[in-house]
Amino acid sequence: MKVSVMNLQNGDRLQKDTFNDFGLHILRKGADIRPEDVVLLLQHHIDYVEIEPRVDNQIPVKRNSSLDNEKLAEQKIKPRFDFTVHNYQSVFLRALVNGRFNSTMVNNAIQPMVSELSQQKDVVRLLMMLERDDVNNYTHSIQVGLLSFYIASWLGYSEQECYQISKGGYLHDIGKCRVSLRIRHKDEALTPDEWKEYQNHTVYGYDIIRNSMKDETAALIALQHHEREDGTGYPNQLQKQEIHPFAQIVAVADVYVSMRENLNQGKQKKNLITNLKELYALGFGKLNERPVQTLIQHLLPNFIGKRVLLSNGEIGTIVMHNISDVFRPLVKVDTNIYRDLSKNRSIEIEDILMV
Repeated sequence: MKVSVMNLQNGDRLQKDTFNDFGLHILRKGADIRPEDVVLLLQHHIDYVEIEPRVDNQIPVKRNSSLDNEKLAEQKIKPRFDFTVHNYQSVFLRALVNGRFNSTMVNNAIQPMVSELSQQKDVVRLLMMLERDDVNNYTHSIQVGLLSFYIASWLGYSEQECYQISKGGYLHDIGKCRVSLRIRHKDEALTPDEWKEYQNHTVYGYDIIRNSMKDETAALIALQHHEREDGTGYPNQLQKQEIHPFAQIVAVADVYVSMRENLNQGKQKKNLITNLKELYALGFGKLNERPVQTLIQHLLPNFIGKRVLLSNGEIGTIVMHNISDVFRPLVKVDTNIYRDLSKNRSIEIEDILMV
């Protein structure tokens, strides 16, 4: 059965070995097609391939089984996330009342969550799944901890270092317990004095962590996660070389998660690709470029196969990223209709749709 590469479905099985025009072997006979395989075929200018006949034109059962496994994994992660949120709330309140917390509670919450994370490959889906409408300091801190774990692992840090960085992300805003509720939840712009008090949450966090556990690194992450490489951050206006590498990773995770939150009433949350584009720009002078680029490079492939809403009202599927402009992909909107957003600048991606 000969089909256009553009009409391939997840789970289609190749009937023959596939070669490009130069005789280079691209995909083996019997390979089950995945979204990234479609991209590979397009990159090698292969227009048609031979696949095994489809049964009733349906996607093979194997794909459904895979989706079922994803659903089961999600059902397992969400309760774990909720437990971690509850745990962080307890840690936060203890720090508020006593100026310290029980470090065992932190480890008991983070270790199981990190174990679940290591099994999740589609990070985009995971992050979108864990996003909440009821954003607060608890859910924000946990998402920062989770994303910090991923970035650290992608950068090649050891398992122990990844855990340490994740824990630092989990605790990075613990100092906010000492900032007044009026300032933390104020809708209007903060006054200069209020802004100064708010900035002190980094110093408060350092002190609380140092009083609670023997982990200078986690304390430094709390202290430095708002520092910026050009010296415009706080509390100490540090330069690039003065900021701890772990704090640089958590800073990237913190900014990304903040972008995904609807922090201001009436302000519409932007789509993921727009957020990544803005984050990319911050990698030139504000945030460290290594964790920024690592995050983007590992998230973008996860967009292949995702359904999107375009600004012209069409719904399509991302089939390929453009090398010249990775934030404006090729989108398939119908059987033989494609929108190359790198060429058609009038169309934007409005939203990423969860299936």
